[in-house]
Amino acid sequence: MNVKMTVEYDGTDYRGWQVQPGGPTIQGILEDALAVLLKHRVRVHGSGRTDAGVHALGQVANFTCPDDRDLARMQRGLNALTPDDITVKAAEAACASFDARRDARRRVYEYRLWNHPWRSVFNDRYAWHVPRPLCIDAMREALAALEGEHDFSCFRAAGCGAATPVRRVYRNQLYPWEDHWVYRIEATGYLRHMVRNIVGTLVQTGLGERDPGGLAALLDGHDRTLAGPTAPARGLFLVDVRYE
Repeated sequence: MNVKMTVEYDGTDYRGWQVQPGGPTIQGILEDALAVLLKHRVRVHGSGRTDAGVHALGQVANFTCPDDRDLARMQRGLNALTPDDITVKAAEAACASFDARRDARRRVYEYRLWNHPWRSVFNDRYAWHVPRPLCIDAMREALAALEGEHDFSCFRAAGCGAATPVRRVYRNQLYPWEDHWVYRIEATGYLRHMVRNIVGTLVQTGLGERDPGGLAALLDGHDRTLAGPTAPARGLFLVDVRYE
């Protein structure tokens, strides 16, 4: 049975999604829990690799189970065996060919900004504190240049292994949520640190350090050194993965 899971996690204390040396990972925790339930190890395939400190509200993953199982019971078992900062929100049977990464068509990320003079004890794990006032109109004006298909090399981190820097952004917006400003982007896929580098550049725009009309030229220049800083991982959430 090919099992599709939807997973929510607080990434603060993890090295990211992918199994790697040096600390716990989301993939590693899930595989350890499944090894207990299934009595042997399986590989869990995620829709994408979130970096250290990045959170997820709707990460999608799949794994192959050697026999038919009661998936509701399996979900309860996984949630009993995983830490409180990881929750399997859904577990369902998928077609044999389903692959969480290859079959994904669009991924939605959100980045939360805490734009207040003082930091918040309760929001500090989940938002970037920007104490200086932001010009939201200037940031929104800059967003238009990002939509469509572009070479996003200027927002690509060193060490990115993607075969091409070209991605299609279907929509992106900046909107208020509770006491935050949230940047939301939906695209075919992302380069390493792409969303965090976009947010760092947008914040510079909101602080008046960049011309809001300059993002088109930035994209055309393909030069990472000309874009803004990388925003902290703690404000980034993988919200949704969409399939046909």
